[in-house]
Amino acid sequence: MASLLSPRAPLWCCPFRPFFLLTALHGIVVMAVWLAWLSGWMPLPDMPGGPFVWHAHEMLFGFAAASIAGFLLTALTEFTGSAALPPRPVQRLVWLWLGGRVAYLLSGSAGIAWAAALDMGFMLSLVAHSFGPLWRAPERRHMSFFYALVALTGAHLGFYISLLLGHEALPWLRLSIGLLMILVIVALSRISMALFNEVMGKYGGLTADYVARPPRRNLAMFTIGLSAVATFAQAGPGVSGWLACAAAAAILNLLNDWHVGRALWQRWVLIPYLLYWCMALGYGVIGVGHLSEQPWQSAGEHLLLVAALGLAILVVMSIAGRVHAGHALDGRLWLPAAVLLLLLAAISRAGASLPFLPLATWGLSPLTLAAVLWIGAWLLYAAYAWRVLTGPRPDLGQACDERMPLPSD
Repeated sequence: MASLLSPRAPLWCCPFRPFFLLTALHGIVVMAVWLAWLSGWMPLPDMPGGPFVWHAHEMLFGFAAASIAGFLLTALTEFTGSAALPPRPVQRLVWLWLGGRVAYLLSGSAGIAWAAALDMGFMLSLVAHSFGPLWRAPERRHMSFFYALVALTGAHLGFYISLLLGHEALPWLRLSIGLLMILVIVALSRISMALFNEVMGKYGGLTADYVARPPRRNLAMFTIGLSAVATFAQAGPGVSGWLACAAAAAILNLLNDWHVGRALWQRWVLIPYLLYWCMALGYGVIGVGHLSEQPWQSAGEHLLLVAALGLAILVVMSIAGRVHAGHALDGRLWLPAAVLLLLLAAISRAGASLPFLPLATWGLSPLTLAAVLWIGAWLLYAAYAWRVLTGPRPDLGQACDERMPLPSD
């Protein structure tokens, strides 16, 4: 363990390595704690907002935020040509993130101010590290990452201010779900353009390359943003319902960019395609629930978070976590298995709130089954990614370089 903590260890040669590892470990540990609490096996300490707010916050600003940090700080190097963040600043970011997790858990006795200071320090550090490279890049083509990150940081600040004042903080987390969906679209449009066309290049007979068309992408992000604001403002069921349905329709329209032939069935293309379907389905369930005055908000949100966000994080970490560590993409069966576990976890969790969706839960409650499936997916990732993320590069690349060809390639 001491060797892993050394700044000279391979774990710290690029920001994605510790943060991708922490994403998976956090997804396992925190969900196991949540499962133990749901099952009555272990109490949770008193915390501002209660255990349900803590759980939602940890999934958004613990699990998802760690993956964002790993992706963004690595993508800056690729997108802007800037130097990789050195190990010492990466370690400081990791300690801020870890400190926020512990401080929130102890906030019932220590107060929420410590958690707020550490978490906001982490988010503001990400903003500070990303602004310069994105602003100096030619044509500032990737500033959308910065705007989405600033909006997410603002929502996080609003969450903590609400807790400090004793107000309802859940609307800020619901607003953050929409912001994360926007960030997923921004990130995948960049990744998919390169990856999808590389896969398509191996299959003849296709007449056009995949293109993430800005009008469709912008419409989807615009409608998601409107839906998030309506949910945050607690607009009436009519407004919230129709806007959520509009977001679902815009995301389905976005899928038209992906209908390009048999390359769609390759795993690196199919996973993003499936997550967009899950995103559309999530907003559709939310919208229909509002319009029919049914309590389906939670079901739709878990389709967005467990399926859409979970698959987005899994595919990004499975791609960037290998090619930027000097490894080829992994063609083994563990990845489709992890995808299937996440999809089943999302269905099981949504089924707990949708009485018309009968499920076989093998004697477990839908919530328990969903948690077990989620943990299984991230155990698979952690087991197969540990050596890649903590070990030296097998090629001649340095730091965050993309994979360099090996003599046997």
